Amino acid sequence: MTIKEILIKYCKELENISDTPRLDVEMLLKKALGDVDSMYIRMYLDKQLTQEQEKYFLEMIKERLNERPIAYIIGNREFMGLDFFVKEGVLIPRPDTETLVEEIINICNNRTGLNILDIGTGSGAITISLAKYLDKSHVVSADISDIALEIASKNAISNNVDERIDFIKSDVFSNVPQEEKFDLIVSNPPYIRKADIDGLDRQVKDFEPYNALEGGEDGLDFYRKITKESKDFLKNKGILAYEVGHDQAYDVSEIMRENGFEGIYTKCDLQGFERVVIGFYNN
Repeated sequence: MTIKEILIKYCKELENISDTPRLDVEMLLKKALGDVDSMYIRMYLDKQLTQEQEKYFLEMIKERLNERPIAYIIGNREFMGLDFFVKEGVLIPRPDTETLVEEIINICNNRTGLNILDIGTGSGAITISLAKYLDKSHVVSADISDIALEIASKNAISNNVDERIDFIKSDVFSNVPQEEKFDLIVSNPPYIRKADIDGLDRQVKDFEPYNALEGGEDGLDFYRKITKESKDFLKNKGILAYEVGHDQAYDVSEIMRENGFEGIYTKCDLQGFERVVIGFYNN
């Protein structure tokens, strides 16, 4: 089959399971053709795939038609202009989270040598982006999952920031050194309400890790725990920054306010939802 024939056939087949069928097919084609770029796909529509290339593509498209997320199929996802290795066991980095990272960079960009704690690092998207874009920053990156720590460590090495990151296995603050104080604590914790899990898209609930999704009966369990315990680890005027669910900004802001945080504000994502909550703690 040619590139053009594949695009026509499989864009149509993916319409019922993907919002971006053309992009999905192009990404799989690029992988099958040896990690070529998008321009190559557009320039060589009449190119015939070799037998091996076509076999590889058909194996991947079969997985996609079974609703396996494309990031897990090709093994990577772009985030903040960086490339991240991903596989089952960690959440796939999402554009929504870039809003959180961009806002942190915006408010911290005139400061150097920040000591940062990332709770629930997953693939390392937040940790590595902050280490990359905040000058001379040091990040303690915590997660309870061995798979997450393995993948995040690999991503830190591939993005050349591993010397400025300490990865620790920790259930929230359980293994964070008590004497260490941070300028910033950031988290994108599990925030899906328990009753809402079954209603999630199959590509999320059947493939991404449950313990990275479910945040208790009201979705706020981790915000309560992290906010309360963060006060023992923040420097004076330290920053606490969260990603939240699309309807949780008010509740999370109230949790922070009840725990003595000040200057609390929210930031909207590109769809206009308040997805970031940031507050400051004076101790």
